[in-house]
Amino acid sequence: MRQSSVGYQVERFGLVLVWLAVIAIFGAMRPETFLSWSNFSSIFGSEAVLVIVTLGLIIPLTAGDFDLSIAQTLTFVSMLTAILSARLGVPLAYIIPIALAAGALVGVVNGTIVLFFRVHSLIVTLGVGTFLHGITLWMSDSQTISGVSRVLMQYVIIHRIFGIPISFYYAVALAAIIWYVLSYTAYGQQLLFTGRGREVGRLTGVAVGRVRMMAFAASGMMGAIAGILYTGTTGSANPNSGTTLLLPAFAAAFLGATCIKPGRFNAWGSVIAVYFLVTGINGLSVLGFRTYVHDLFYGGALVLAVMISQLVSGRRERTL
Repeated sequence: MRQSSVGYQVERFGLVLVWLAVIAIFGAMRPETFLSWSNFSSIFGSEAVLVIVTLGLIIPLTAGDFDLSIAQTLTFVSMLTAILSARLGVPLAYIIPIALAAGALVGVVNGTIVLFFRVHSLIVTLGVGTFLHGITLWMSDSQTISGVSRVLMQYVIIHRIFGIPISFYYAVALAAIIWYVLSYTAYGQQLLFTGRGREVGRLTGVAVGRVRMMAFAASGMMGAIAGILYTGTTGSANPNSGTTLLLPAFAAAFLGATCIKPGRFNAWGSVIAVYFLVTGINGLSVLGFRTYVHDLFYGGALVLAVMISQLVSGRRERTL
């Protein structure tokens, strides 16, 4: 029993141990550059948007659905935020609720098509994401929109705590909220039951349709939050900005399901997975590897993470 308990704890925190080992290896190879506080503050601060996108993904994933539109929701909301701020001069206090509502609307559209027309979420969200990309290109005339209000930048990237941009702390706060919802609320349990078996969920009294709809809406809102923060980080909006985030977000979501709560998508595991992957990319960049390593690293990590996640979840189901 003791060995089983120890083995489970090793499994829970295995990714953390590997992350520390990666830091030690790169630190030994490039101590002056890699182990500097400026490098770590850059790692933590620059990837807050990716953390939020990953957190958004795990909500529908827990219910057994995919949201491939979340990256384009980010891009659309980022462009909407930039246009409202830079071109129309709308105050930030009005922009934020408009942007969040737009993200939630995208989620509701996804959920409506999936639930009422019974189309697989993979196809629906891919189509909706592509449609959003077209709208974004039309809105921006395929141009980068700059000149965003400095107020937004101050509350995202300029203000720092311990040298780390405040956007990092927003991401951690959102992770804490999602962790609490998934672990300690009735909705979190319903989401889990829905993901494990929708028919079983219905038989136990779970309103499966409502649970899935709320998951899509929440994912859309998380994409919107990421879009607002992205605009505040760069001070501009690029019509192709979110495209590169989808693959690493999925890699982190599945990799995060192998730790903290093995076999289950979870917030803290996702955060750890994001920074593990980013640390690896950063270390390779410090060593002088070219940018194509990013795709190799993230693509390989996604395949490996899915394999490990399936093995872990399968073994845990057999032991229950």
